[in-house]
Amino acid sequence: MTQLRLFLVALQFYSRLPVTGRLAQWMGFDPAWIAPATRYFPLVGLVVATLTAIVYAAAGLLLPHAVALLIAMAAGLLLTGAFHEDGLADYCDAMGGHHERDRLLEIMHDSRIGTYGAAGLFMVLLGRFETLSAVDPTWIGVLLLTSAGVSRGCSVVVMITLPYVRVETPGIAKPIARDLSARDAAIALAIAGAPLLLAALWTGEVTVFASALSGAAAITAWMRRRLRLRLGGYTGDCLGAVQQLAELAFLVGALAMLAGGEAAPGEGPAAGSLD
Repeated sequence: MTQLRLFLVALQFYSRLPVTGRLAQWMGFDPAWIAPATRYFPLVGLVVATLTAIVYAAAGLLLPHAVALLIAMAAGLLLTGAFHEDGLADYCDAMGGHHERDRLLEIMHDSRIGTYGAAGLFMVLLGRFETLSAVDPTWIGVLLLTSAGVSRGCSVVVMITLPYVRVETPGIAKPIARDLSARDAAIALAIAGAPLLLAALWTGEVTVFASALSGAAAITAWMRRRLRLRLGGYTGDCLGAVQQLAELAFLVGALAMLAGGEAAPGEGPAAGSLD
């Protein structure tokens, strides 16, 4: 029951899926649960991705691929409350200029969105839409699930390899950074990677997912270096930016192989599973 409570805390913390009424009363809440609940951060992402894929499939019964995809993306934003996208926008506003560390943190803490934030958010959302639009519809579900898991795993990597830097003001990532254990991080990474492994085995398209993982790993390494040099660590907004950019890089990496003929058009996961 403890693990279920931790999952519900993660669901409440990382999404807008309702944990209310009797369920919330049964769950209770202890601030000490926030850090260990992070082990289920990628699982929340998989739940959101599954619901998004269901929306895509339902809309696709009546509408063209691109329109169904747009509706699914909108559903995903509603399910998370644009939690990670908000972090990306704040990160872009801060990092877009040549500011000193204290000024960067001040800009990130400002809830208003500026030119860099709006442009960065637009480009990432457009990139996600265009990338998914370019793949065969039979790949949408598996790419939504695997990218959701891996991208959140990338955020966990940043959490465990860099210090949290917003110590003078309260932030939702502060208790996680302070109390996240190696065991919790290992569980989170295992959950993040499980769908990728299963998808590679199921479809047989190992090179597609290896390319996707390479893209996510490369952008995470670049982001980690940038955060270390400019901030000396990370904030909650930085984690949102890592998740968003890693998700896009994962999709681009997958598309590079799919478009290159590693999986022929029309031979999506269902076909690959029969080989």
